[in-house]
Amino acid sequence: MGFFLLPRLKRGFTYFPVLIALLCLLACASCTGQAEQASPQPPAGGRGRGGDGAPVPVVTATAVQRSVPVTVTAVGTGESISTVQVRSQVTGRIAEVHFAEGQDVEAGQPLFTIDPQSFQVALDQATAVLARDTAQSKNAQSQVDRFENLFNRGLISRDQYETQMATAAALKATTAADEAAVAAAKLNLQYAKIFAPTAGRTGALQVHPGDLVQANGTAPLVVINQVAPIYVSFAIPGKLLDEIRRAQRNGPLKVIANLPGEDDATEDGRLTFIDNAVDPQTATIKMKATFANQSHRLWPGQYADVTLHLRDDPKAVVIPSVAVQSGQQGSYVFLVADGRAQIRPVTIARVQGDQSVITSGVMPGDVVVTDGQLRLTPNARVAPRNTGAGNAAGASAERAGGGSGGGAATNSGRGPAGEAR
Repeated sequence: MGFFLLPRLKRGFTYFPVLIALLCLLACASCTGQAEQASPQPPAGGRGRGGDGAPVPVVTATAVQRSVPVTVTAVGTGESISTVQVRSQVTGRIAEVHFAEGQDVEAGQPLFTIDPQSFQVALDQATAVLARDTAQSKNAQSQVDRFENLFNRGLISRDQYETQMATAAALKATTAADEAAVAAAKLNLQYAKIFAPTAGRTGALQVHPGDLVQANGTAPLVVINQVAPIYVSFAIPGKLLDEIRRAQRNGPLKVIANLPGEDDATEDGRLTFIDNAVDPQTATIKMKATFANQSHRLWPGQYADVTLHLRDDPKAVVIPSVAVQSGQQGSYVFLVADGRAQIRPVTIARVQGDQSVITSGVMPGDVVVTDGQLRLTPNARVAPRNTGAGNAAGASAERAGGGSGGGAATNSGRGPAGEAR
């Protein structure tokens, strides 16, 4: 540090603020020089990620051309084909219950017996009244025959003859009413035994022996749901209606249903119902598929994943869906050619499972990157870690193993990528 010659100033002037300012200026200059000496210089000939530096490790798969089913997926709900609420048609006391709640029953199987004694008494009474009135009717008809002979001979007046005819007609009508009463009594006696109107599974039992039930009561005695066969109802976008109707011209459309968490347990059915209108609020249309459901795996009210098979695309180009990236210009993939990565825009026709069907941008045999895209730039050198024909499982295993730094990807338990499920 040099010496400074301070000029003589007037009395009363202090040098302390000036000295402080000079010391601060000297300290700043010293720090700047040390920082310049400590800053590292870029190595000569260094390159970035897109240059000829170290290859970027990636996982790849090969685009393949194969037959792929064209399907529509939706979430469906099990729906009983027939739901019957069993009610009593007569008033009486429950004498017997012939089934256990939750039991499968067949059509015509006995369910309940209502105490028949009162109905038998009513039948006997109606039968006796019918016999009495029948006898009176026969006697009145005989009187009509005798009065007709006397009237023709002029021995009785017309008034007497017509009165007897009216009496006979009234008794005949009374006999007909008695016959109807007997038939009603027999019917009530039959109603004392309640049979299953349809096959299905019974629900919770609402009455027990000894309970008094009312004719046509508001609460059902039991509810029977038909579960085999069964409907699965679902809704799809209305814009697909024309395509589905065209596919139906070749025959019934196959529908596959499986419960969430049970991918290996599926049920095969057929599309049997298309609603007559598209819901304007949701722009969807309701459909139903019928399943035999012999295993009773599907249940009313239960959700199921539904796949509607429309047709097969015999020449679809398929790549794993993990290879497709999204950018400002749309979807794209990284192709590997001559050891370098290239960006290629693609058009996706549809996604089925973990596979994507490509209509443009990728040709069969092209190698695409399925893992490691975040470290890639156009024309970057790559080192494929696992190359296979549509090996989507390899990419999944690579990500599960900790990204590109994990071990070699495997294809255990899954088919080659590009194969639609």
